[in-house]
Amino acid sequence: MKFASPSLCNGGIFDWDNAQKRLEELNALAEDPDLWNNAERAQAVMRERQQLENAIQSTNALDEGTTEAVELIALGEEENDPEIVEEAENSLRDLLNEARRKEVETLLSGEADSNDGYLEIHAGAGGTESQDWAEMLMRMYLRWADSRGFKSEIIGVSPGEEAGIKSATLLFKGHNAYGWMKTESGVHRLVRISPFDSNSRRHTSFASVWVYPVIDDTIDIQIDESDCRVDTYRASGAGGQHVNTTDSAVRITHEPTGIVVQCQNERSQHKNRATAWDMLRARLYEQELKKREEEAEAQAAEKSDIGWGHQIRSYVLQPYQMVKDLRTGIESSNPSAVLDGALDPFIEAALAQRVRGGDEKPVEDLE
Repeated sequence: MKFASPSLCNGGIFDWDNAQKRLEELNALAEDPDLWNNAERAQAVMRERQQLENAIQSTNALDEGTTEAVELIALGEEENDPEIVEEAENSLRDLLNEARRKEVETLLSGEADSNDGYLEIHAGAGGTESQDWAEMLMRMYLRWADSRGFKSEIIGVSPGEEAGIKSATLLFKGHNAYGWMKTESGVHRLVRISPFDSNSRRHTSFASVWVYPVIDDTIDIQIDESDCRVDTYRASGAGGQHVNTTDSAVRITHEPTGIVVQCQNERSQHKNRATAWDMLRARLYEQELKKREEEAEAQAAEKSDIGWGHQIRSYVLQPYQMVKDLRTGIESSNPSAVLDGALDPFIEAALAQRVRGGDEKPVEDLE
């Protein structure tokens, strides 16, 4: 089993024969003092070297783990020790799941998959119920990002009147952050006994999630500033953790598309304005990527349920407990774990389905 580095990936297959050679080339480049005369090229070289080192280390670890588990099974059978055999089979099951995750990662070969990513959350109709649900989603994604080692930054939060949030924009930084998150765009539905209903009735709440990539200097997005309306305003805090951090918030509306972005996490209006322009360029770029994808799907006569305005996942807390992805059929009977950030099985299946056009589910039983 060999897995992909972005620089050595061709159709999702890791070019192992050339991996060590390329790593030696990158190590030599990193030691060349002239490389650092071009900061952008130096960063690209160091990023590729780190990605390739990680891919080689992961592959070696999988190969070594598999060899050890197979040897343990042989030893357990020879000594008639079922405990050793069971332990080794569990190890193989874990390795197989890890291999599937690495295999999915090799499929992240889109234009912006390796980039950092923005994630927006918007509460649906329903006032406090939906706003509380939106805040639950924000917590879920922050915990998921932390579990994957991504760095998180809250760009802006609009608090609800009584509880929760009306909207939030998060920034996740890390290799393939956008690629891992991109299938989360859509409508998320919650069913529960409302903590805000004195009669303890069951309520259904909705919130929308929108993911788009951070774009780097190699991607040129031209925006006619005359097409944009820039507003400044004072961000209102709700006290406590929502204490106001700026009175120089910036909102930009791109009138031809209706896209609205806003930033309020800095005290400097200048910094908020710069971040908002970056977010707008990223949104326009994501819109173009989505347009290309839809055109390709139309040509292939394929249908997709992934997109803004589509319900992608249900989280049911009462009368039973279940989280179900409506695109892939992946289910979990432990919504508490999912809401604590255990999203990988859902994301992996959605990514595999999106790239391959078929269902890919986590391994449950060793075959």
